[in-house]
Amino acid sequence: MSTWRPIRPLPFWKRWLPEWLHGPVKLAFGAAVGGLVLLGGFAFYYLMLSARYDLEEVAELPGRTLFLDRKGVELTAPGMNGRRLVKRGDIPDLLVKALLSREDARFFNHHGVDFRGLVRATIRNIKDRDFTQGASTLSMQLARNTYEIREKSLHRKFLEIAITLRLEKHYTKDEILTHYLNRIYFGSGSYGIEQAARTYFGKSTSELTDDECALIAGIIRGPHIFSPLRSPEAALEQRGQTLERMAAMGFITAEQRAAIAARPLKLASEENRPNQTSYALKAIERELDIILENLDIQQSGLQVHTTLDAAWQQRLENELNHAVRALEAEKSWRHPVKAKHAPGEVPAYVQFAAVTTETRTGAVLALIGGRDFSHSRYDRTRSKRDLGSAFEPFVAAAAAERGKLVLPGKPVQTGRQIGPAEVERLARRCGIAGPFLQTEDLFRGAVAATPMEMSVGLATLGNDGKRPRPFFIREIRDSNGKLLHRTASDLSQALDPQAAKEAASVLRRAHGTRCFTGATGSERDAWTLRLGSAGSTAIWIGFDQPAAIAPEKRLNSLLDEFVQRLGNG
Repeated sequence: MSTWRPIRPLPFWKRWLPEWLHGPVKLAFGAAVGGLVLLGGFAFYYLMLSARYDLEEVAELPGRTLFLDRKGVELTAPGMNGRRLVKRGDIPDLLVKALLSREDARFFNHHGVDFRGLVRATIRNIKDRDFTQGASTLSMQLARNTYEIREKSLHRKFLEIAITLRLEKHYTKDEILTHYLNRIYFGSGSYGIEQAARTYFGKSTSELTDDECALIAGIIRGPHIFSPLRSPEAALEQRGQTLERMAAMGFITAEQRAAIAARPLKLASEENRPNQTSYALKAIERELDIILENLDIQQSGLQVHTTLDAAWQQRLENELNHAVRALEAEKSWRHPVKAKHAPGEVPAYVQFAAVTTETRTGAVLALIGGRDFSHSRYDRTRSKRDLGSAFEPFVAAAAAERGKLVLPGKPVQTGRQIGPAEVERLARRCGIAGPFLQTEDLFRGAVAATPMEMSVGLATLGNDGKRPRPFFIREIRDSNGKLLHRTASDLSQALDPQAAKEAASVLRRAHGTRCFTGATGSERDAWTLRLGSAGSTAIWIGFDQPAAIAPEKRLNSLLDEFVQRLGNG
């Protein structure tokens, strides 16, 4: 007995497709459903990960960078003056247009992620087999800089996108743009647009002119290499490219572009920059800028562990001030004793500069670029001055390396055995760049060098002929203590170890150290070289505009007293 069953009509899609396609279509449909489920789970997973991040953090003032000496003592941090959040009303319209043309042309048209640009970047990355393209919008850059998303991996990129979508839901476009400008790095120690405006132009953000807005927007892609304090030419080139892009997008006319591009670069005077508080920190900032650029680190709240020994730096500075004040107190002193000068003018009173380098590593333990940073920010450790008899150790080193007799106190006779060219070659290997005279006057010290060069050269003699590369930063950590960078010692063999020992022997022994004290024949420059158990110190005393300081005999006596006061520390 048969059972009757109603005949069910075929689904619509089966009636319209050949029977041989029914199976593949069912498989494709199942795969599509499964893919959507997986995609939904994938999206849900990253949205849950992104929910761990506090969105209010993007609107806060970024954490300040801590600068610590070698013993963990906090140093006064550069860049704290002028750090404040600006409001949208403080931001010039032309700065907004410059930013959009340079970084994110479709900012007001996408929802945080520019999928068109992302597809193009993905195709390019597949071709290059590397993460060469990022297609980051302003919103994505804000997420990355706020939450320290640095690793170049697909996981970090998906997390960045998820956080960005949350940001776009939480904030308006104007708020995102404002938070972005308040947080990103603009080079030269400037975090945020307000600090950048004060550092480069000595004014607030709202006071920036059109050409200044275009220049600042051009800095963003390379804060170190495009900083106008480091390379005015590169900064102006970026300003020009920004203006070209603005004109192409219709933000400005060709005539406006030409007029803005013709304006000269007018930077704030060094005295009016808020982000430097001492010669040493200024040098640290320069090195930090290079490291951050090379590692693509733009976050703030860093812990910068420097090589400085704050206690030794303070002691060295105190003793130098004591020695110079004693010199100025003498009845025969005929020079100014106070820094009375017009704004921006270098004071015409006696100055000093000093550098101490850790002999075996090159770590800079102390740097004093002048007598008073508040009166003159000119760093004299980078200024070449005549050496005179302070050059004798390097004449001795050249002779010793060639197997010639070293005659302490007789540099001319020592040098004649090998000639000026050989002495110059050796001195350059020890870090002294010259210029050098090609006559016997070279043996008498007719050569100029900076205190930094002399400190490195002295360290080379005290380190068995190994020349160290000086550095100021030992390591950098993020706000959570994660190591981001560590500097390794960089040594190169500059001369034979025995020759180095013989050269150091021409320095007299004093208080457990090897020392030289003396003035040049013109009495315009006085030097103290001090090779201790751990550090190599070079000290210069003189005037910015060369002039006789005091009789050589009195200078030598003064410097001997100074060395005695320092002792063997």
